[in-house]
Amino acid sequence: MTKKNFQDKIEKLDPIQYHVTQEAGTERPFTGKYDQFDQKGIYVDIVSGEPLFSSKDKFDAGCGWPSFTQPVKGAELQELEDRKLFMPRTEVRSKQGDSHLGHVFNDGPKDRGGLRYCINSAALRFIPYEEMDQAGYSDYKKWVE
Repeated sequence: MTKKNFQDKIEKLDPIQYHVTQEAGTERPFTGKYDQFDQKGIYVDIVSGEPLFSSKDKFDAGCGWPSFTQPVKGAELQELEDRKLFMPRTEVRSKQGDSHLGHVFNDGPKDRGGLRYCINSAALRFIPYEEMDQAGYSDYKKWVE
């Protein structure tokens, strides 16, 4: 799939969602709606709808962005070298929508694998556990429970 497949959804993004997902931008820390958010469910790409992260793997890193220890089982993320700042980082993008999501770092909880996926709220849409069946994400419920 290409971005052309999702052009109608891209056109409906608000300015910060567009900046983050299409221009590899970053929302300001502590401003995203999922930073201090702890409902049970799944986070999907706001553009493509592909499943990305489970609430079960979310933790409070105190960095100002939603943080996860790993992608949800079955998610296919692209990890690319990012040298825009002073140090090299690993950018995380969705596979189907090619949306910029954020970055992954090696400073996550050691007892949970040591990774911290630092993700922009603006790149995500949250599907509550109770709505996963009707939204077409039934197969992912086992990774949220």
